[in-house]
Formats: sequence, structure tokens, C-alpha cells
Amino acid sequence: MSKAFTRESDEDGEELPASEPATPLGKNYLTPAGYARLRRELKDLVEVERPEVVRTVSWAAANGDRSENGDYIYGKRRLREIDRRIRYLMKRLEVAEVVDPLGQEPGQVFFGATVTYCDQAGARHTISIVGTDEVDPARGRVSWVSPVAKALLRSREGETVTLRTPAGIQELEVIEIRYDPLL
Repeated sequence: MSKAFTRESDEDGEELPASEPATPLGKNYLTPAGYARLRRELKDLVEVERPEVVRTVSWAAANGDRSENGDYIYGKRRLREIDRRIRYLMKRLEVAEVVDPLGQEPGQVFFGATVTYCDQAGARHTISIVGTDEVDPARGRVSWVSPVAKALLRSREGETVTLRTPAGIQELEVIEIRYDPLL
């Protein structure tokens, strides 16, 4: 069999990560800041990190015996990780639809909204509805396909919406809707 059809062995048993769940209709909504962040990451991987790893792997390969050469083995693994991330980012940016939150209709919850709501226990929560590639729970950023965002979408200030959770149905009261630039 030709060497072109054989797979380079992974002696460490590394498994490929599970593919990302697809968003409805293949849409990849992003805020302008989220789109810029993904573009910067792609540019950094292609122009800085990958060439640096390629240089390291080339240097390690020139040193001879590759079977016990840590720089070569780990460099090749890192190169595969970088290439996988580059492919992922290129696919995500290819289908991206940039939605500027400042252009949304005020007074109603749409993509990019920062929503303050009150749950049944009286606790106030503030979240921003962003794209699946921008999720950051520590900063209150939730995906537009998450259950809480789906429940809040299209609601207006003062309305009560229903959220289905594993613990049961909850009522959320929309207190405030803002469209701030998300950085």
C-alpha cells in the first residue's frame, strides 16, 4: 500500500474532539466584536503560531532519530491541533452573519440584546445574547440558541416569559432591554 494512504500513528492514543453542535439552519450569528476576535485568532494562528511550530518541527526533524525526539513528536501534535483549529475557524467565518446590536429595534429582545430579568425567586440576572462562538458565562454572555435566550427572544420590557428547565417551568419577568456595544 502506498504511504499516501496510511495514517500517521498517534502513539499517545489522542482522540479527535467531538464536532461542535450545529446551530439551527447552519447560521453563525456574530456580533462585530466576536467576528473581529475570530479573525484575529485565525490570523495569529496562520501568521505567527503555525510558522513558529513548523520551524521547530523542521529543526527537530533535522536532528535525526524522530522516534524519541520530543520536540518533533509534540511539535507534530501541536501542528495538527493548530491546523484543526484553523479549519474550524475558516468554516465558522465562512458562514458568519455579523449582526450589529446597535441596529436592533429598541424595546424588544433580539440578537445582541443585554437583558435584565427577574426569576421566580426574585433574583435579578443580566445576560447578553450573543453567537455560539462568543459564549462566556463569566461575563453573562449566552448563546442565542440557549434555552434562556430562546425564551427571552421577541419579548418586551414588563412581559413575563416561560422557561422550560429540567427542574420544571419557570417564569421570568423582563425588567430592562438594552443594546450596548459588546466588546
